[in-house]
Amino acid sequence: MQTTPETRFAKSGGLSIAYQVVGSGPVDLVFVPGFMSHVELNWEYSFMGSLFESLSEFARLIILDKRGTGLSDRSLGLGTFEERMDDVRAVMDSAGIERAALCGMSEGGALCALMAATYPERVSALILYAAACPGIDVVDDATKDFVQNFVESQWTTGHVLNQLIQHAPDPEAAITGLARFERYSCTASVAGEIVRRSMEADICGVVSSVSVPTLVLHAVADPGVSFSHGQYYADHIPGARLVPMDLDSHVSWNPADHRVAVDAIREFVANDTSRAPVTTDRILSTVLFTDIAESTVKAADMGDARWRKLLDGHDNLAQEEVAIHGGILVKSTGDGIMARFDGPSRAVACAHALRRRANGLGLGIRSGVHTGEIELRGDDIGGIAVHIASRVASMAAPGEVLVSRTVRDLSVGSGVTFHDRGTHNLKGVPDDWQIFATSV
Repeated sequence: MQTTPETRFAKSGGLSIAYQVVGSGPVDLVFVPGFMSHVELNWEYSFMGSLFESLSEFARLIILDKRGTGLSDRSLGLGTFEERMDDVRAVMDSAGIERAALCGMSEGGALCALMAATYPERVSALILYAAACPGIDVVDDATKDFVQNFVESQWTTGHVLNQLIQHAPDPEAAITGLARFERYSCTASVAGEIVRRSMEADICGVVSSVSVPTLVLHAVADPGVSFSHGQYYADHIPGARLVPMDLDSHVSWNPADHRVAVDAIREFVANDTSRAPVTTDRILSTVLFTDIAESTVKAADMGDARWRKLLDGHDNLAQEEVAIHGGILVKSTGDGIMARFDGPSRAVACAHALRRRANGLGLGIRSGVHTGEIELRGDDIGGIAVHIASRVASMAAPGEVLVSRTVRDLSVGSGVTFHDRGTHNLKGVPDDWQIFATSV
């Protein structure tokens, strides 16, 4: 491309997210990059620029830098999964896009899969290109420390990205060029934090909630993210199509190595303009249950009138906190609430905020949080995830916020501290569940 496309900025929760729009095809294709990028430098490097040029031939391509990287705001770090989903939606809104196909590459694949499961009305199709699926590989702490230390110590030398980008025509010049790309894309500490989070997160339990048409592209000899990651996505996302690519690269300097992926994406999105919006009553969501401890005893001691007034105060606080934390109050349960959120860290933060404010009313709150697939039933919700959240809440002591392991695995970077409470059998729910207490 002779000229660098205009860089625009979308506002997301006070942060600026850099993005570009290239091409004028009939399909809107949002590209979420790997663990780091730079929307302007991308075009100077064939491993990204040639791919984007090819995609923009048949689509209106929207490219972004995730928060903490490239030209996007770095002031609040990397953010949680739900905050990064907010960023993608903010870019789409800024570009005037209601619904688009998402393409997630490498580390960006998990974010796209979660967004497709959480907001199917915004995602017409999902493309997972050399995408990592956090949680497949069990990584011990020593290995996590080694990888993070390597990334942080070698960042800005070019040797980190050189592990992920193969087939350079001039290896020595490639190292020099990659060193520059590393310097411009993010700091060493951010690069180390990104890879650490990728090793600590686990989305395996929720990928089956993706309901949009899905294409999985993965090199059979990918040296950066093993083929097993693509195979897992294909096996667990209903109806997903897997295209094994006969390549030995994760990302390649050679534009010819992109041809198989580009042709498959072109064919896959060809019918995107004619696809009807996904109409599903099942989405990925985080459910919060709360319960006032010893409510029957308190009601008997206080009498109906005083107890009703206290409950009204509790309900008002609950409604305020759910709204503040971006949730939806589904219903009052008499002496508690059920609410849903688009991400686990917001639900946990809401539970703790409500706990603190309820203490001021002399009420002890028990809370339980779980993330899973729910069924929308008008204004109500149902499904096994609702039952699990309810069972987790019933285990909590007054003032305690308990969560399932799924919540912990999806809350990397949230600042929440998790305390293992062991594995438990939840009444009426299959399997054993690992439960954690939380503190913020």
